[in-house]
Amino acid sequence: MNVPREALLILAGLGVALLIASAVGFGLHRRAGDGPRRGTIDNLNARIRAWWVMIGISGGVLLAGNGAIVTLFGFLSFLAFREFITQTPVRRADHTALFVSFFLALPVQYLLVGVQWYGLFAIFIPVYAFLTIPILSAVFADAQRFLQRTAETQWGLMICVYCLSHVPALLTLRIPGYQGRGALLVVFLILIVQASDVLQYIWGKLAGKHKIAPAVSPSKTVEGFVGGIASATLLGASLWQITPFTPLGAAAMALLITLVGFLGGLVMSAIKRDRGIKDWGHLLEGHGGMLDRLDSVCFSAPIFFHVTRYYFSI
Repeated sequence: MNVPREALLILAGLGVALLIASAVGFGLHRRAGDGPRRGTIDNLNARIRAWWVMIGISGGVLLAGNGAIVTLFGFLSFLAFREFITQTPVRRADHTALFVSFFLALPVQYLLVGVQWYGLFAIFIPVYAFLTIPILSAVFADAQRFLQRTAETQWGLMICVYCLSHVPALLTLRIPGYQGRGALLVVFLILIVQASDVLQYIWGKLAGKHKIAPAVSPSKTVEGFVGGIASATLLGASLWQITPFTPLGAAAMALLITLVGFLGGLVMSAIKRDRGIKDWGHLLEGHGGMLDRLDSVCFSAPIFFHVTRYYFSI
């Protein structure tokens, strides 16, 4: 596969940014000693180390081609779905439904994305898997909390598999004058949504005073939200050349996906508070679980895919 030159430049730019961040983190660590700021700085450095791993893997997959991108997101969906189900009560009657969800619905969904069968991958989980899951659970005649158990499995499958599968589905779009550049749409989506999360965190630390939803996500502030969304929107506008959009269109798309991503993060935070947990897992040092890192992407991906498909695809 010929990787677009712009994607290589973005990867190089991210590498430079991580080098600078690593140097700053090392300097702060040296100066902090055993003071009260040590914990915050250690967390910052843990996040930077995790970003090195994530950027390295993403770059390797991007270079490997479209098949590798689809496979990667299938694996990420598996990890995220596993984290989600781990936090839900499961009974013996649910085992068959869960087996089908993990080892049939998930791989079939990504196979359909890989073969670019839009007509079926767009409805496979919302229709067929949605109806199959409660049938499989009902067969075992266990009615205790049946609706709650079924809905939790359906919800996890929709968010962690169906929604996230719309990231590699961007590779299937046929946009006039944009052939062979679908990977750049993936880069644009992931970069803007993740940058928004990071920038909201930074703005919140620098200027955050007013909580947005303290009962749901105590760390999110109005200042962090406004600063992060605005900064990510400007970043999106500056990257318009890697997209099929105009500068204004790229800014509008960036604003849309960052807003949806933020709201998605609130939803997933509400679920964590309901479950009495801080993070979905501990897979990523300094970040929590895979779903903690991808919650915003899960919500923004289908919106970005369908808006792009409706207005730009043929």
